Amino acid sequence: MPANAPHPPYPVGLRLTGRRVVVLGGGQVAQRRLPALIAAGADLVLVSPAVTPSVEAMADAGEITWLRRAYEDGDLAGAWYALIATSDRAANVRASAEAEAHRVWCVRSDDADAATAWTPATGHSEGVTVAVLTTDAQGRDPRHTAAVRDAVVEGLRDGTLVAPHHRTRTASVALVGGGPGDPDLITVRGRRLLAEADVVIADRLGPRDLLAELPPHVEVIDAAKIPYGRYMAQEAINNALVEHARAGRSVVRLKGGDPFVFGRGMEEAEALVAAGIPYTVVPGISSAISVPGAAGIPVTHRGVAHEFTVVSGHVAPDDERSLVDWPALARLRGTLVVLMGVDKIGRIAETLIAHGRPADTPVALVQEGTTAAQRRVDATLATVADTVVADEVRPPAVIVIGEVVRVGPGVPGAPRDTSRNHE
Repeated sequence: MPANAPHPPYPVGLRLTGRRVVVLGGGQVAQRRLPALIAAGADLVLVSPAVTPSVEAMADAGEITWLRRAYEDGDLAGAWYALIATSDRAANVRASAEAEAHRVWCVRSDDADAATAWTPATGHSEGVTVAVLTTDAQGRDPRHTAAVRDAVVEGLRDGTLVAPHHRTRTASVALVGGGPGDPDLITVRGRRLLAEADVVIADRLGPRDLLAELPPHVEVIDAAKIPYGRYMAQEAINNALVEHARAGRSVVRLKGGDPFVFGRGMEEAEALVAAGIPYTVVPGISSAISVPGAAGIPVTHRGVAHEFTVVSGHVAPDDERSLVDWPALARLRGTLVVLMGVDKIGRIAETLIAHGRPADTPVALVQEGTTAAQRRVDATLATVADTVVADEVRPPAVIVIGEVVRVGPGVPGAPRDTSRNHE
């Protein structure tokens, strides 16, 4: 290293639980930094005549002690760490000198070169804290630092950056909601668990593109092809979950949408409990909301719908197995979202009309929502049965019934002025 080159900082993790930390200034810098200091368990004292509403809320909640005045000499007495972030440069210089005199590690938001400590760009992923400091000749560009941090954290979260580690093999299963179909719509935790899996038991409605990203050693089981016949399929899936977990494998049950929204996730959870297998549930983005949204349909809209109801249409209204009160649904004024109802939509529409829902109520069918093959077909309750046949609508499709179908730019009949709605 050249004699005149700056020395890099020495990275260290500060343990601040119960230790006095002083923050000078109550503006945006303090607002950004305080949550992490609170999470670290620090005994926080903030000195500032005024603060942002968010900082004031922290004081009102007792998370920090707020001294409503400007900095005074002696405020850093007994402190372990100080953050100087006021708009008064003279006060910052005085406080920095006090920190130096008392050997208090001090961060300066206005002058990093005058500080004795720098705040790294930090992120977290499953018990790992990533802290990044850039110290090159480019002047510690904070955007570059944040970009490096984000790349590392995202890699850890989505499994593209996996550090080898020793894992105690215990029987475990994760019931993961894969979302409506677009692989980018699985949760961060779901994607990470997929990256760590030994066995993946996947539904046909799960995000199939994610399976192609799995390492070669991962065993992928198509749940739709598990033997024993149509009505024994769920029992066979339950058995497969238990058997692979008992063999010490990390098992992911990848399901479309959310595991507990018409996904039989609870049946699988009950089977795992009965077998003594620990499990975790990773919620997924349900197609009941996301698919209409992707097609430009809000399930609620001010002045149009104050409620929405999600119902399974896999059993027709006149089927004795139906658990749905269709006459009650017909009387509702809000949005009705029907899943798994393409082949029953004719009888569903007839029932709703017979019990009072207007025949001209708009209906939208969104096929293969959020994927590259997504398409939207519009109809009314009176015409939807014929429209499904004429337009060859096929599952999977989400059916939206209600006035919200007409909401949105470029939609015929859409309300243009809702200024009268003062909710």
